[in-house]
Amino acid sequence: MRLSLSPFQRQLFEWLQERDPPRSSDTSEVASAAVAVIIVPNPDAVLIIRRAERVGDPWSGHMGLPGGRRQSSDADALATAIRETHEEVGVRLIREWCLGALDLISPRSASAPRTAVQPFVFALADRTALSPNHEVSLALWLPILELPEPGPYRPVAPRRSGAGRICRRGVWRGRRGGCGGGDATMGG
Repeated sequence: MRLSLSPFQRQLFEWLQERDPPRSSDTSEVASAAVAVIIVPNPDAVLIIRRAERVGDPWSGHMGLPGGRRQSSDADALATAIRETHEEVGVRLIREWCLGALDLISPRSASAPRTAVQPFVFALADRTALSPNHEVSLALWLPILELPEPGPYRPVAPRRSGAGRICRRGVWRGRRGGCGGGDATMGG
């Protein structure tokens, strides 16, 4: 099935093709997982999820991308990303829609098992209906232009009445202010 790419998706595809092959490391002694970075046009957006709150789950309540652990029945990491995305949010992906892979990452957490995660970037022609399963409490298309700057974020309480904001480094400056040092804010 051929897919017509938006200008942003085309630019992303070209960048993925021109860059060095994704970096990987020895993953023989860690769990293997894969996630899908799904980009849609009009406006350009990425699918993000909030993991359901579950006792004993180190990723409980985290925002992230659809995906999960590789199973022995998965032919490769790409098959894992495709299967997990369908299971978690009901989106059917095919290999031909994969624009490329990003570098293998290994999230670090004292409470989580060592895991090597392979992100794959997919393009879809338009937003598809989302059907989150029991592992996902929220799934949404987040416009690319609304993504915050990279960095650690955490909730902070405002000094005055009003809605809390999520700020990088947790710095709060007034009701209409935002985060200190020019950092981005989310929420509202």
